Amino acid sequence: MRIPLTKYGLPQLVAYPLLVCALMVILFFLLRNSRALVPSELLLFLVFLWMLSFFRDPARDVKPDEALLLSPADGTVTDITPLDGNSEAEKILGVKALRIGIFLSVFNVHINRAPCSVRVESVVYKKGRFKNAMSPEAGEKNESNAILMLRLNEPKDKLLVRQISGAIARRIVCEAAGNDEYTQGQQFGMIKFGSRTELYLPLEGNYEVKVKTGDKVRAGLTPLVRYNK
Repeated sequence: MRIPLTKYGLPQLVAYPLLVCALMVILFFLLRNSRALVPSELLLFLVFLWMLSFFRDPARDVKPDEALLLSPADGTVTDITPLDGNSEAEKILGVKALRIGIFLSVFNVHINRAPCSVRVESVVYKKGRFKNAMSPEAGEKNESNAILMLRLNEPKDKLLVRQISGAIARRIVCEAAGNDEYTQGQQFGMIKFGSRTELYLPLEGNYEVKVKTGDKVRAGLTPLVRYNK
């Protein structure tokens, strides 16, 4: 039987629920004669359910289509921006790029997936701040992990997926390493709590962006880009 919770959530999936349960027991003895007992216990129970929900790993029926770049994250598209070649991500990618930024709230699934079949060329971690991940500036200033990927199908473009911590997120998980290969929609990591994921692709290319700012997207399911034949 498949357990719909992500392996990337360990040890939090063990430690956090146990902590909440312990607090519920303590409050029961401290407040058992108080009217505050029921609302306090209910609040902690809701926190317990949210913790389990945050680390959920819903089954995704990824339908491979290598003409598409699928979303690497669940969330809301915050920006679709042509860049000038001077950003840190473009220096890693090696060309001027189009950036598609996705904000993940604390209620989104936080697992990251490969946008297409790729081989990982490098993974570059950068320490940084923890500013609000809704802002495109977070990508330049916040803690981040940049995964440089090479498409295995034509056109064999280089792509960059960047995992970015937010004001709440303090833990980036990435199991991808150089020379690893991933199929379209395959999981490679997650960002714990509110965060941002960005997809960079060459600015000059024969493709069409299929989303707009404000769109809700799901990792491994929502097409962000379609390459023209």
